[in-house]
Order: sequence, then C-alpha cells, then structure tokens
Amino acid sequence: MAIDRPSASAGNPAPVRPLRRDAQRNREALLTAARSCFAEQGLEAPLEQVAKRAGVAIGTLYRHFPTRLDLVQATFAGKLALWREAAEKAVTMDDAWAGLCHFLETMCELQSQDRGFNDLASIRLPESACLAGAQTRIRELGVHIVERAQEQGSLRPDLTPEDLAFVIWSHSRVTEATHAIAPDAWRRHLYLLLDGFRTDRAHPLPAPPLTGEQLYRAMISLGGNGACGT
Repeated sequence: MAIDRPSASAGNPAPVRPLRRDAQRNREALLTAARSCFAEQGLEAPLEQVAKRAGVAIGTLYRHFPTRLDLVQATFAGKLALWREAAEKAVTMDDAWAGLCHFLETMCELQSQDRGFNDLASIRLPESACLAGAQTRIRELGVHIVERAQEQGSLRPDLTPEDLAFVIWSHSRVTEATHAIAPDAWRRHLYLLLDGFRTDRAHPLPAPPLTGEQLYRAMISLGGNGACGT
C-alpha cells in the first residue's frame, strides 16, 4: 500500500527546489550588480540599470526579485548582520561608553561606504519585510547600549534611544556631502556629536525628545519616496 507524502498544510513544508545552475548565476550576477548600483546611487537606483549591469533582461530580475524591496533585502542582509553584530558586541563590553562608540562608529562606517545602506539605515522597513526583524533587534540592542552607558554615568541621563536617530540622519547628509571630497570627515562629525553626549558636557536641552511614535512616523516619511517600492 502506497504511503501518501505529507502535505505542506500538515506542517511539513515542501522542500525548496534548488535553482538551476544558470538561474543561480543570474541571481548572483543581479546581487553583485545591485550592490554596486545601490552603493553608487542609493536605493532608488533604476532596476533596469541593475539588470543591464548584471547582463540579464529586466524580466529575469523580476523573476528572482518581484519587487524592489525583495532585491533590497537580499542585497543588504549581510550589512544589517554586521550592524547587529556590532550592537551585540557593544552590550558585552565592560566599558559601556566604549560600547556606545563602537556601535555608532560601525553604523556610520557602513553608511559612509554605501549610499544604499545610508538610505536603508534612515528608514523603517514595512513590518512584513523579512529584514524588519533585524531592524527591530538592532533597536532593542540600542536601548540596552544607552541604558548601560547611563547606568555607568558616562552618558548624559536625558538622552533617549530615539536621539540616536539624529546621528543616523545627520550622518547621512554629511556622508553625501563629503564622501568624494574628504571620505573620513564623518569621523570628526561623529565625535563632535559624541562629545555632546557625555555626562560632563551636558546642558539643559531646549526641546523634548521624540516619542517612539514620532520616531516611527519620521522614519516612515523618509522611506515614503519610493525607495523600497516596486
């Protein structure tokens, strides 16, 4: 008597079929092309240019990556992992201030190397995106990094995790303006900001911090220009 194979609906998803060798080559060529196009032009780089640089038709690109968001996620999964690893290391460092500096310097260095990542770090991906979980984990670790530095007395007590977004957003423009002229200028900008974060340099601030909801809306608005659209 034949035994029926269990169906995916029975809790055993069908195995993913490996790509044919030529299809795998096309996918790798598209990712290589996307990395260079996004790094040069940001997340709004024309997908036709990505396909052309990969040496394939635009239809081939859409077969592998039905939306721009799909391509963005496949392209930047590795760099988001590096940022998450920096955050995970930061929360284990004995000197919490050094951990904060390590976390922010890694983030800024990744931004400075790649206009696409620069764009991605500034926006909030849709909750349905597979990389949204990585962004959420980085934000959670960022809260812990801030709290540890404040507990040790090195970080001003009125700074909130939401204030770290100002580093990302301001660094984004500094990088755009200086990348081709003075590639390391962002380091000066970052450490000017960090000096203002120190407890012994603190003065009363003239406006309240952003709430979590305000930060969310700001990041959504930055991503609302179609950067991760189709």
